[in-house]
Amino acid sequence: MGARTTSAAAGGGDRGQPTFVLVHGANGNAASFAPLVTALAADGHRAMPVDLPGHGPDGNFPLSYQAPQDLAAFAAAPSAVLCATTLADNARRVVRVVRRAARNGPVILVGHSMGGATITQVANRVPELIDRLVYLSAFCCVRLRSVLDCYLTPEGASTLLPGIPSVKVPEGWGISRTNWRSADPDFLAAAKAALAADYSDAGFLAVLNTFEPDEAAAVSTDDARGHRASWGRLPRSYVRYTQDRAIPLALQDRMIAEADAATPGNRFDVCSVRAPHLGPEDPRQLAEVLTSQY
Repeated sequence: MGARTTSAAAGGGDRGQPTFVLVHGANGNAASFAPLVTALAADGHRAMPVDLPGHGPDGNFPLSYQAPQDLAAFAAAPSAVLCATTLADNARRVVRVVRRAARNGPVILVGHSMGGATITQVANRVPELIDRLVYLSAFCCVRLRSVLDCYLTPEGASTLLPGIPSVKVPEGWGISRTNWRSADPDFLAAAKAALAADYSDAGFLAVLNTFEPDEAAAVSTDDARGHRASWGRLPRSYVRYTQDRAIPLALQDRMIAEADAATPGNRFDVCSVRAPHLGPEDPRQLAEVLTSQY
């Protein structure tokens, strides 16, 4: 994976060691990247994971979500931050982090899954501060308007995400909710099939317990398209997860092809990793991909 420093932020030359700014997907948080950050740091690389609005310390974890669970109360518990959160809010949060990281050298902005929609919007706003975009089996909308629109394509039809049972919340709340702490065998089987089919059971449960129950509905329906004049001028890489059953490989390839068609003089650098949606269980494999040119 090349890491050309061609943005205005780079000043036309090498500014030293980059910072990997890591943006999580739906139901994630900065802690989702803890194994990857550890693997990067072990080899001397800087990484800065971001908590998007309503996630991490601001996440919604009602008492009814704890054990023993009160599922009726859990379904009725409000989510004050995420009900009003938009894709633009996510982008503003990451822009602030990118501005800070750019003071210290090149910025490699990395997004996983729905985090791809966020990094595209950040690139629309501050391309001069970013040296490379990296999409980890992530949404990259150019012709398709939104994350939801991607799933409505023939290439997105085979996703297994709808098989993961959700919690019914009052209509109009503007959130989706999932009980990731469920011990129901059918729930666990569906979640593992969609997200981490080749993980060990222990490894999958360890990851599952970092998930957050709520996600803002607007993030998946807001306009997520990249603009040629800003996003389109940045070097970019796409890491295909070939065993992904949440964002099917055919959908990943469609997004790559549409982005390349929009900017034929600036195409994706593409590499493939045999991994499910959550990425390789051993984070060192992904760290090696990200740092292969540093």
